[in-house]
This record gives sequence, C-alpha cells and structure tokens, in this order.
Amino acid sequence: MIRWTYSSVYLIIVALGAVCFPAQGQLPDRVQWLAHLDRLARPVIQHLAEDRLKERMTVDLAPRIDNSSHRTNVAYLEAFGRTLCGIAPWLQLEGGTDAEVELRRQYRTWVLRAVRNAVNPQAADYLLWKGGQPLVDASFFALGLIRAPWVWEHLPESDRQRVVEVLLQTRDVVPVYSNWILFSAMIEAFFCRFDLPYDPVRIEYALRTFSQHWYTGDGMYADGMDFRMDYYNSYVIQPYIHAILAVMEGKGKRYDYASRSFDRISRRYAELQERMINADGTFPVVGRSVVYRGGAFQHLADMALRGKLPESLHPAQVRGALTAVLNKTLESPQTFNEGGWLTIGLYGRQPAMSDFYITTGSLYLCTTILLPLGLPETDVFWRGESRPWTAVMVWRGDNVEADHALDIR
Repeated sequence: MIRWTYSSVYLIIVALGAVCFPAQGQLPDRVQWLAHLDRLARPVIQHLAEDRLKERMTVDLAPRIDNSSHRTNVAYLEAFGRTLCGIAPWLQLEGGTDAEVELRRQYRTWVLRAVRNAVNPQAADYLLWKGGQPLVDASFFALGLIRAPWVWEHLPESDRQRVVEVLLQTRDVVPVYSNWILFSAMIEAFFCRFDLPYDPVRIEYALRTFSQHWYTGDGMYADGMDFRMDYYNSYVIQPYIHAILAVMEGKGKRYDYASRSFDRISRRYAELQERMINADGTFPVVGRSVVYRGGAFQHLADMALRGKLPESLHPAQVRGALTAVLNKTLESPQTFNEGGWLTIGLYGRQPAMSDFYITTGSLYLCTTILLPLGLPETDVFWRGESRPWTAVMVWRGDNVEADHALDIR
C-alpha cells in the first residue's frame, strides 16, 4: 500500500525547491502547489490507472446520507471527475522544471489509463455513469477534458468512443431546476468542443436562464428560483458559464448577449471572492458543501488562469490569497486518513459539517483551487514574491480603496 507522508515525486519537488531557494526560508509557492496537487490527486489517478480504485479508495459517507448504496457506487466517479477537472490545465501545460515535467509526464500516463478503465465495461473500475448524481460528475469529467484537450487528443479511438457512449447516457436525466442545468449544458459543450453532434437547446436553456432570470445583482446568480448565500457561484455556476461560453465563442455571435454582461459579472465576483479570504487563509463558513475546502475559490482560480482578473486585483495578490487558503485547509493532520484519502471536513475531519449527498469522492472538488498551475512559471501570476491581499492590507492598517457594488443597467 502507498504511504502518504510523502510520495517519491513529491520529495523530488521539495528537494529541488530547497536547493534552488535555500535563502527564502520556505518553498516557493509553485513548489508548494505542486506538492499539494500530488498529494491530493495521486491516490485517485494512480489507483484508477491501475484498475484498483474501487479496491483501494476509502469511501466515507455523510452521517445523514440519503442513499448509502448509490452514493458509495458513484463516489469513485466523483473523485475522478472532480480531480481531473482541477488538474486539467496543468496537464495541458508544457515545460517547467525537470521535476515538474517528470511529474506531469507521469500524470498524463496515468490519466490516459484512468480514462480507459473508467469507461471500459470490462474493467474492475468501470464507473457508474447513469443516474442523477452521475450527471453531476460526468459533467466535471467533461469539463476536465475541455480544459485539457491533450487528454482527448491522446486517447485511442476506442476509448474516445466509449467516452462518448458514457456521456450520452446522461441525457436520460432531467436536471434539477438549479445549477444542475449547467451540468447537462457542459456535457453538450464537450461534444461541441470536439466537433461531435451536440444538443444546442440544452446549452441555450442553461445560458439564457442564468443570464435573463437568475442574475441577482452585484456579481452573483441565484441557484434556481431563490438566492442562497453559499459558494455555488464558485463551485459550479460561474466557472461553468465561463467554460461553456468559451467553447461557444467559435460558433458565431449567438451568445454575445450573455458574454457581454458575464464579463463584468465574473470580474466583480472575483473581487468578492478575494475579499472573502481572511488574513490567515480562513474564510466565512456559510452555505452547503463547505467541506469542498478550497473548491470554494474555483472561480477566483479560474479567473486567474484565464487572465481575466479585474484591474483591482494583481495576480500575485490572488496567488498570495489562494496559497493561504490551500495551506490552511490542508494543514490539519486529520485532513487525510492513513491511506492518503481526504476526510470529510473543512479543517481536518468534521463529518457533521457535511450535507446528505457528501462522500469521500465529493471532497476532491478542492483540487479546482489549483487551476492556476496551468499557467507557466514565467507568468505574472507566479513571478516574484506574492503580494498581500485585501484582508492582510486592511488589518495591518493600509489605506485600502473602498469597495463598490456592480450596477448593470
């Protein structure tokens, strides 16, 4: 069994950082992020690549789980789809230090094998693709492939065909009238992205509903008919809209009505997200699904990856804030169990904080905070020292500019 105090590649990365930056007193941010990526993703990706995920993965369930048998069966797709979604931009990237290149090469090899096993009915790790919750995590898997076209392009044709077959199964699910309509739209966006037959109505329905009916103001959308104060604008809504619009940009000007307003909305929400991060890397514990840990800041990470941050936020400032969240949410010794799997909680093991649908697999949405690893180390996001973020500046007494709401008319 793999022991998760350190992995061999993790040691190489850390050693390289210590040799190259001995005077800083700590490892550079990118080295820390790569270490977090490896510790989070390796159990999922390596075991699925070896066709042993179901054998090895610990599946814990929320104390109030609604259907333990079904939730256990889908937990493996949850873990894979969400992990791939988070590490995909880094898989797509080229270059870096020798240690990083080697780490990426290993993960690319594993991911191709993992996809093969996930969609092969003859594999022990053939995943559950049919049903309500599988729609959710099939969409994260689809988003991962959109974020990392390299993976799709290097799959054998037989594996591509099986991917299409399992994703088509999700069309049998009528999504809940909430952020779930974006799950169906994302799968169609995947088909569109790779020039496969797709249903434009599912995309149109999702984008028009959020754009024309569910925008509540000041950079946030309602999750259905009612507004809820939680992180679903970041877990799903805004990263999904961004990815779908990016795919559809090459299909004419049909969605210009949504793109124009969304550009301003997404920048404003990035400002709000940055201001939610406290000086110590903690953030308000509100709403459901808080056990997704750093996944609460997928939107801010995605905006940094896309180079779409508002002028009010310097990339190195965002890097400092996200690094603080990463380190805080993963520092508790109870964050991982003895087998290296995430435990249910926000800071260590806190199962009472989980909602009725949470499993071990759900937790791997936390990898989406790592999206900026898809930027090369030469990008302004990574260059030089990180900068203080808003909470740090305010609470050390800096004369910080006032915050103002977004007014779209």
